[in-house]
Amino acid sequence: MRRLTIAIDGPAGAGKSTVARIVAQRLGYLYIDSGAMYRAVAWLVLQSGEDSRNADAVARLAESIDLVLTYRNGVTEVRVNGRDVTDEIRRPAVTQLVSEIAKIPAVRRAMVARQRAMAAAGGVVMDGRDIGTFVFPQAEIKIFLTASIDERARRRWRELNDKGYNVDFDALRQEIALRDEADRNRAMGPLIKADDAFFVDTTALSIDQAVEKILAICREKTDAV
Repeated sequence: MRRLTIAIDGPAGAGKSTVARIVAQRLGYLYIDSGAMYRAVAWLVLQSGEDSRNADAVARLAESIDLVLTYRNGVTEVRVNGRDVTDEIRRPAVTQLVSEIAKIPAVRRAMVARQRAMAAAGGVVMDGRDIGTFVFPQAEIKIFLTASIDERARRRWRELNDKGYNVDFDALRQEIALRDEADRNRAMGPLIKADDAFFVDTTALSIDQAVEKILAICREKTDAV
């Protein structure tokens, strides 16, 4: 059975990571959370005290970072320079910074090189903003996963509140809208739907329904499932 590369792109809060993890699990594939990689760099910038506007300094951190992703028991564990930062990279301060970090071309080059190396053997599900258009334009299956901005804000609000963060819904919605704008307009690897990607709107779908929709696309395209 041919082992595919499956690229899942879409805006913040669309459910990419959750859906991609389950799809990978169902297929017996490796799941790579590209967003966690950029979050790890953003976390390191905050820890280092470097000015996030200093692109050269941030690029040096991205190029030298000791970054290890381990998918275990349904969770992508992230270690930076030997430290477990799985929970820390999901904090609001990192979320607010990650778009600024991700738009630096040298940072993207460093992370894309790692992503391509990790997926060289196929049998991979990777989610992000530019996986099907820039990281793996040759991917056999490309999905553009999205949802309405209100639904994406509700999901993120619930997630943060479940973790004990007290956040204002309207402020969070505005933050997501600004991130969408930044992701769409960055010079390198902007958030756009690949011409050959399948469009999946999850606004009215449960996680299981979204997963089944993607697995159905896999069945139609190949004999992967």
